[in-house]
Amino acid sequence: MKILLRTPLPRYANELDEVLKLFWPVEAFAVEATAPLTPEDEAKAQFTATPATADMETLTHLFAETGGVWRCAFTLRGESAVREQPAQNGDPLVVRRLQKRLCKLALYDLCKQLTGRRPPWGSLTGIRPTRLVYENLASGLSLSESARALTDVFDVSPEKAELLRRIVAVQQTLPAPAETDADVYVSIPFCRTRCAYCSFPGEALGKGKQVQPYLNALFTEMTAAAQILRERGLRLRALYIGGGTPTALDEEAFAALLAHTVACFPNPPEFTVEAGRPDTITTGKLNAMLRCGVGRISVNPQTMNDATLRAVGRDHTAAQTEEAFRLARTLGFADINMDVIAGLPGETVADFAHTMERIADLNPDSLTVHTLAIKRSSRLHLEGTPLADADAVAEMTALGGATADALGMEPYYLYRQKYMAGQQQNVGYARRGAVCLYNVDIMEETASILACGAGAISKRVFTDHDLRIERAPNVTSVAEYIARAPEMAARKAALFR
Repeated sequence: MKILLRTPLPRYANELDEVLKLFWPVEAFAVEATAPLTPEDEAKAQFTATPATADMETLTHLFAETGGVWRCAFTLRGESAVREQPAQNGDPLVVRRLQKRLCKLALYDLCKQLTGRRPPWGSLTGIRPTRLVYENLASGLSLSESARALTDVFDVSPEKAELLRRIVAVQQTLPAPAETDADVYVSIPFCRTRCAYCSFPGEALGKGKQVQPYLNALFTEMTAAAQILRERGLRLRALYIGGGTPTALDEEAFAALLAHTVACFPNPPEFTVEAGRPDTITTGKLNAMLRCGVGRISVNPQTMNDATLRAVGRDHTAAQTEEAFRLARTLGFADINMDVIAGLPGETVADFAHTMERIADLNPDSLTVHTLAIKRSSRLHLEGTPLADADAVAEMTALGGATADALGMEPYYLYRQKYMAGQQQNVGYARRGAVCLYNVDIMEETASILACGAGAISKRVFTDHDLRIERAPNVTSVAEYIARAPEMAARKAALFR
């Protein structure tokens, strides 16, 4: 599909483009303003600067306020859809949000009318649909009413609305972070090999020449972050070492990482290390984690089918996953997470069912069911790999949820991404007592995070007004980070001034 959007509100072009993509692959998208441009409209230059071509279909957008009512209409292929609602005044951010929502819903109505399709998440295109449940709760609705309202307003399927209800029900049982609470994240951006679907700012380990310079820089930043915690009177809530693959480091470097981490951030109430790939897990590294008080680890197969593992560039086998998991259990780890991905290239529903059967046999304490998202920087995108069939992916994610239910787990966090197969979601499931607070904090953005390492993003959450959030990102390049670590530490100090 190639679209020329004629609109008086080009400021909403991004969001309208995302609605179209719920129904069609949009190959080209241009915008023609039908009203004088505001500064906000000018920020959409990536669309307004795209020249219209003769083969584009025209999507006409009308928006007007008459008699205290907003009227929004879209026309495409000779069909139209109209929505109206009472006009709002006051806070410009609130007005903008309500106008944008009205426009998205009107366009969604038209697309649904033209295609006869109903996406599983209805008109929602955002990352965190739980936000809308909390918004409804704040308006006085019960939890069940808050979830059902998403079906009534945004056409979210009843199954997805129920999933959100269950997640928020679990989150409401967790200790809420105070403004003086903070999580700490430590990034190890190295992996033994780069998976074909990966878009994260990480690097293949190679001969490991960058490891020690990187750790030297990281330790400098971690020491500075620990000083911020002390000087600002912040209480450590959760500590998470992720990546990349932290256990891709050799045993000596990994032990040094752990030692410096606990020296900077002693006695964390929750301590997770993303052990990740089973071919990097050794007895020595597991014992080092136990000695340093790590309570939760991940052993992530992504799939238990060897042919798929080879195809996506993961140089390990399903048998190695089982061996690493059982070794961790034997040594004393009582909280082990496993990650899987629905919709990997070439996998069938039967293949995914096989994965879930083998994971059920291992009996992890938590399970994260991801849906494949082919990001622009991944090898799968560069190779032109198509996304899996939407119906098949829906079956896979349902199988993942059913397996979690059978293992006594409840869903506790969810997020969505662009370019996701079948327009599904990523869901974390856990048994009672095995919920990872850090995962909830980062997905719901309700706790401040001091993040150290290449590609890490620190966040400060202000609870005084609508959970205002300020951010301080670190550079993503490992070489640049090594050269600029003191600057990254200074950014955090300024953020938590």
